Amino acid sequence: MLLKLNHIYKWVKSGGRRVFLLNDLNLTIEKGEFISLMGPSGSGKSTLFNVIAMLDTFDEGDYFFENETIHDLNSKQKTKLFNENIGFIFQAYHLLDDLTVYENIETPLLYKKIKSSERKALVADMLDKFNIVGKKDLFPHQLSGGQQQLVGIARALIIKPKLILADEPTGNLNSTQSDEIMQLFKDLNTEGITIIQATHSESNAAYGSRLIKLLDGSVNNK
Repeated sequence: MLLKLNHIYKWVKSGGRRVFLLNDLNLTIEKGEFISLMGPSGSGKSTLFNVIAMLDTFDEGDYFFENETIHDLNSKQKTKLFNENIGFIFQAYHLLDDLTVYENIETPLLYKKIKSSERKALVADMLDKFNIVGKKDLFPHQLSGGQQQLVGIARALIIKPKLILADEPTGNLNSTQSDEIMQLFKDLNTEGITIIQATHSESNAAYGSRLIKLLDGSVNNK
């Protein structure tokens, strides 16, 4: 088991009452799975991703990551666990505009305090893997959407994560770029990386080994 969520509730107060973003949500993810997460807008996909990534808290329930009790950790411990285990890929890329491709990919390694020579080798490997060696000195605004997403994926992968969270990873790409990114995820999953992708696309969802549907902040088993 990689992670387990038991009876997770998250709510916001609105007009004196609770509005549930996650409502008695239960989820178990095994190591090596490729999960496709689907649901209408407002179903809780992004909130669930932020909870899994430890970027957001929840109000009730239990969260275990590799048998570690996440809800008992302080924010510094959660950040360390995230930086060492989880790669997050965003629809809007979230690249740092004032950093080059090389520097964007290198950033997660700085958090891990990896020495310079090792960082250079790891970044060079990623640039080569994604065929973007020639783009390493460019800035995000000089890249196409597909190239920016490749940089985002390279940045997420450089820490050799156990889990990749991909939030609508092809939402801004054309169909050819989208197929290339999804095939890349499939290959990474074959290498043993667990992947959870949130998607509105039936064709993207078909790449996964298991489909999970969310509705009103809960897993919809119907």
